[in-house]
Amino acid sequence: MELFRITHIKWSIILSASGTPARWNSQNVFTIYSAATRSLACLEMAVHFDNTSLLNEYYRVMVLSVPDDIKMGKITVADLPANWHQTSDKAYKICQGIGDLWNRNGNSAILEVPSAIIKNEKNYLINPRHPDFINIKIMDSEPFFFDPRIKKSIKNK
Repeated sequence: MELFRITHIKWSIILSASGTPARWNSQNVFTIYSAATRSLACLEMAVHFDNTSLLNEYYRVMVLSVPDDIKMGKITVADLPANWHQTSDKAYKICQGIGDLWNRNGNSAILEVPSAIIKNEKNYLINPRHPDFINIKIMDSEPFFFDPRIKKSIKNK
């Protein structure tokens, strides 16, 4: 399976997690986020950063190879409460609890989760502490430029 991760150029040569809190992890729970497609990875970045950082910085798409035999967990929309996708603290706490538990239990190196941005799309969390993590490889690191129309169209509404 191929996964995609867009990151600042300075972080694009190694697959690592910052421990910064996000939808599926709390502070200091090291989780790597990736997406099923380049376009979803782009949208995931676009909703979290402002125009200045997206347009004035250098990014790369990391193309990741995950062997077919790596065990993967899965969270579906049916597993989640109705408002899980909102940006409220309550919604984040619910998702962070699920992601933190998965990360701590170490049952799999990968966890498939639904995208909160695009219905029926998938993101993939990677646990860098799992023993199978060493089998996930960076196959390529491609230059990536955010089209200014992505943020312009949203900002002007």
